[in-house]
Amino acid sequence: MRRKSFGTMNCSVAQTLEVVGEWWSMLIVRDAFLGVTRFDDFQTRLGISRNILTNRLEHLVERGVLERQPYQDRPVRYDYLLTEKGRGLWHVLAAMRQWGDEWECPHGPPVVVEHLSCGELTVVVPTCTHCGEALDAASMKAHAGPGAGPGQLPVLAGSA
Repeated sequence: MRRKSFGTMNCSVAQTLEVVGEWWSMLIVRDAFLGVTRFDDFQTRLGISRNILTNRLEHLVERGVLERQPYQDRPVRYDYLLTEKGRGLWHVLAAMRQWGDEWECPHGPPVVVEHLSCGELTVVVPTCTHCGEALDAASMKAHAGPGAGPGQLPVLAGSA
């Protein structure tokens, strides 16, 4: 059964879900960040059926998250590589991983991240691009942006 499309909804979160909101998409992107590039390797690591993996990879290629590069001619086989758009999902994936570490992994994080510059384990902390202060929902107020439609009110993130 196909889920509802958010294609006409004027919302950046909804549009992101149009691209990577299907069940397996972010796990494919995760594995691509970990260096997986080949169909059989995605299939083995994820335990996903071949037809679903084919559909998800085709969708991610069509939406510009992955690109296919042939590595073999007969039969033609492809590497699936993150594009600039795909690499832009790194912060989304990091936020999902950190949320899961905090709320769903009682025995501790299954993966930790090392900052290559200093060699220390770290987490990603969103900060204000102007003052450098750490951000959370209570410290921000949403305003209609340049892409807002007439009369469109923003969701007030800090009001929860």
